[in-house]
Amino acid sequence: MTVPGPLTNPAQARRVHRFWPLISGVIAVLLAAVIGLIIALRDNGAPTEIDTDWMDEIIEHRSPVWTLPSLFMDYLGGGIVGVIVVPIAIIVALLLFRRRWAALYFLIASVLSAGLVQLLKTTFGRARPTEILVTADFGSFPSGHTANAATIAVCMAIVFPRVWVWAAGAAYVVLMLLSRTYLGAHWLTDTLAGMLIGAGVAVIVWAPFAVRLYDERSRPHPFVLVRGTLGP
Repeated sequence: MTVPGPLTNPAQARRVHRFWPLISGVIAVLLAAVIGLIIALRDNGAPTEIDTDWMDEIIEHRSPVWTLPSLFMDYLGGGIVGVIVVPIAIIVALLLFRRRWAALYFLIASVLSAGLVQLLKTTFGRARPTEILVTADFGSFPSGHTANAATIAVCMAIVFPRVWVWAAGAAYVVLMLLSRTYLGAHWLTDTLAGMLIGAGVAVIVWAPFAVRLYDERSRPHPFVLVRGTLGP
């Protein structure tokens, strides 16, 4: 009788499949926290050289052509719209597509990501750049807008594993990162840490949901069934 190897048992194979992404997510979140700690310990959160060089470059290229889209990204990724309206719209859309586990997964990831961002903001208390063009609360590190964008991008890419979803999500995160530094709302390292947190939390929360999300995705889509039944 052959004893099943470590990858021949389906349950064990699924655990191995989730292990390294989970470790990667934990490392990403810890790395963001370490960056914040290093920044806090050096001159009470003073900007690094890469922060000041990036900000100087941004200020030099400010113009109405870039300001308007940056303000739109600020509106889309923060406040009531970014924290409540957009997530609820995504959850409703997932429920309409009968992705109940995906909706729950996205909800938990979004709440945990936002909560961790606020915890780190309070912990490190880094001052925002003086060249800021928008009104924002205290706490520059990490960027909540960028963390929120990364959480949405990674969650949607996991739920809908398509190249175009990954590409659109990556573009959204990069645009949010650029807009936050362009508006002077964050230093570059704030946005990089926000990206790590958003992506890391999305992957960490994905691990316990992985099997259910896969099963849910593998079921025939209800709209396809209706079309196949009624159409030619």
